[in-house]
Amino acid sequence: MVFVIAAPWWLATQRQLRPFQPTKSGACGAGRLLRVNEQLLNQAYVVTLSCPDRPGIVHAVAGALLVAGCNITDSQQYGSPTTGNFFMRVEVTTAAAKSELRAALEPVAEAFSMQWSLDTVGDKVRTLVMCSTSAHCLNDLLFQQRSGTLPIEIPAIVSNHRDLAGLAEFYGIPFHYIPVTKDTKEQAEDKLRALIAEHGIELTVLARYMQILSDELCTDLTGKAINIHHSFLPSFKGAKPYHQAHARGVKLIGATAHYVTAALDEGPIIEQEVIRVDHARTAEQFVQMGRDVEGRTLVQAVQWHAEHRVLLDGNRTVVFN
Repeated sequence: MVFVIAAPWWLATQRQLRPFQPTKSGACGAGRLLRVNEQLLNQAYVVTLSCPDRPGIVHAVAGALLVAGCNITDSQQYGSPTTGNFFMRVEVTTAAAKSELRAALEPVAEAFSMQWSLDTVGDKVRTLVMCSTSAHCLNDLLFQQRSGTLPIEIPAIVSNHRDLAGLAEFYGIPFHYIPVTKDTKEQAEDKLRALIAEHGIELTVLARYMQILSDELCTDLTGKAINIHHSFLPSFKGAKPYHQAHARGVKLIGATAHYVTAALDEGPIIEQEVIRVDHARTAEQFVQMGRDVEGRTLVQAVQWHAEHRVLLDGNRTVVFN
């Protein structure tokens, strides 16, 4: 059995939900002990939220979760001294329906002006992967997804070249060739939007997709598109960053996974990794060495996003890893 103490002031303000089914005749009033059968705590959810920081947020959220009969299994929080915003990620188990959990949280979200989401743990995020001719990032995503490491489902791959059609076929995923030129860019993005709608896409991943998306599409995909850039941003933006780095004689090269924005390579950074190089390496060797780093960095960013661990704080991210 699990014994929990209700938060009296918060429970007193809540409308009654469907009884949670405590064992025997345990009363559910404010300040009473609830005896909860652990076998009933069989569904896991994750709650993520952000709002202006102020006293009482954690207390209110915990009280609302208790109303829905939740057992908190993991909780992380952060208050930004720079922006004054508060961020929280909570995993819970409960026998309550998702609608009941949502109903318990809605008054809290309204009272604290929260941006929040409620997701079922383990649900796979429907993901569209875009690529051009480099295979390493696409291959890493497909392998990790098939092996069960990434909680994503990939119903389609889009490319502006045909080079990687065989890799998509090997993994049994439909490959959509959508060429892009200056004259056909608008039509190409219309096709992309249609695929996103058709497949119910929740996340778009640019796995070395070497085309710049329009400002309008970037806006539509805010917080829902991840790009991998082959440099340690904010250094060496744009084309051929390894060659730029080599020309500057750097001693570290790296990769950056970030959310897509209309400003090229300026989106909120999710994950970065670096490796050491020296004067004896050529620019081409930089490219070869960087491939593994790019793949690992992108996979990690996608995993954190799919597990609802990344929250936006303006042009920065809070990552509960």
